[in-house]
Amino acid sequence: MIHKKIDKSNPKGWFVGPWNSKLKIPIGYANQGINEPHLHTQMHEIYLVAKGWSKIQVGEDIIKLEEGDLIVVEPNEPHTFLENSSDYFHFVIQSPFVKGDKKLL
Repeated sequence: MIHKKIDKSNPKGWFVGPWNSKLKIPIGYANQGINEPHLHTQMHEIYLVAKGWSKIQVGEDIIKLEEGDLIVVEPNEPHTFLENSSDYFHFVIQSPFVKGDKKLL
């Protein structure tokens, strides 16, 4: 069993995956959208907005995500979060997990 609790002091929250458990797909959450332009060459990132809103930039597009929204960022699509509401909360899933696939821009 894996049991993680929300840590509101950590903007990136918890993240569980193949590096620290037997899960084959990583899942995590964030209390805010982090402005860290990057891309993945092999992985998809799936964001599920549970609360609040954020603005994400994917390539040249800026998209407002709201509670209940889903966005799938494809491999080789540069992306970053630009801003978010104070109550923002999202889950993120990476598939397929490829260690070291994050490239900072």
